[in-house]
Amino acid sequence: MSAAILVVDDSSFNRLLLKRRLAELGHGEPEMAADGVQALAAIAARRFDVVLLDLEMPELDGIGVLERLHGRADAPPVIVISAQTDMAGVIRCIELGAEDYLPKSFDPPLLRARLQAVVDKKALRDLADQRRAALEAEMETARRAQLSIVPRGFAALARPGFALHAHMEPAREVGGDLYDLLPLPGGQVLFGVADVTGKGAPAGLTMARCFGLVRAAARMAPGVPDPAALLALANDDLAAENEEMTFVTALFGVLDPATGAGRLCNAGHEAPLRLRAGGAAELACGPIQPALGVVEGYPYASHPFAIPPGEGLLLLTDGVTEAQDPGGDLLGKEAVLAALGGTTAPEEAVAKLLMAIAAHARGAPAADDVTMLALSRPGA
Repeated sequence: MSAAILVVDDSSFNRLLLKRRLAELGHGEPEMAADGVQALAAIAARRFDVVLLDLEMPELDGIGVLERLHGRADAPPVIVISAQTDMAGVIRCIELGAEDYLPKSFDPPLLRARLQAVVDKKALRDLADQRRAALEAEMETARRAQLSIVPRGFAALARPGFALHAHMEPAREVGGDLYDLLPLPGGQVLFGVADVTGKGAPAGLTMARCFGLVRAAARMAPGVPDPAALLALANDDLAAENEEMTFVTALFGVLDPATGAGRLCNAGHEAPLRLRAGGAAELACGPIQPALGVVEGYPYASHPFAIPPGEGLLLLTDGVTEAQDPGGDLLGKEAVLAALGGTTAPEEAVAKLLMAIAAHARGAPAADDVTMLALSRPGA
């Protein structure tokens, strides 16, 4: 198959000789450049399967061209044209990304072999790039589908004397965290956060399955559902034939916004934080029970809690407390409590923690998903 080839050489004789050799090998008319400046202009104008690049040229030599192409994702494969006596320059070119070198004898069998090897490698890279682009498109679609699961209309979910806010930021395109807010008959609200082992699409699918089970059970329950019963149902489904030992930590509750009374069930999750004017503190609300998917038939239990007027409740995943700085040090629970201070407003509490995470990370990529859900009963 004919390849798109750029020949870069200041010698018109060498350019003509290479043109003839390429024609003998079945390649079409190559594009020509007499120096590195012309070569860079040609590369900017179109894509080439391979560039045959002379090492010594006026204006800009072969090393100069490779230095400008180095690190560019769109840089074409380069075979350096060199005299056998100039191996130091060839080595420098290879260090800068050149694929191979070609002696100026332009021996047809050697030219055929070097060209074919480079063109085949480029074809494989192009195929890998196409598949990567397709996968990224699929992952972006999955990310949008996952984000569509979580409620975002916080104003519509709020009640008089009841405020809420949430934030979810996957470490990858598709994360293993989710939060949920579901209005129930009688003005009650089901809320929760969860974190699944692993990341990416498998984790996202497991979490979507878990939340689907909880939501369906909540809607079918007679009266006000007990969060323990909802998690028990999800646990039995996840634990059955769980050969990969995938498990989900979850913290779910049911709250009456009018009275501030409710019940919480913790399945292996981070303890919730009480938001109050005197400073945030960990809320002890019964023992931490096994994560979902670990023990089939586990008898989960919920425990009562209350949010007095002027206070709030914050649920989070360990991606908050375990946010890492460039050296790998964790943010930690104490820093989270300090960042919250005496904040009781849900949106402000979430914003303060996001700022604390960003200040601690100092640009380091997130190692885990970050999810927060805050509820409050503003004071009179």
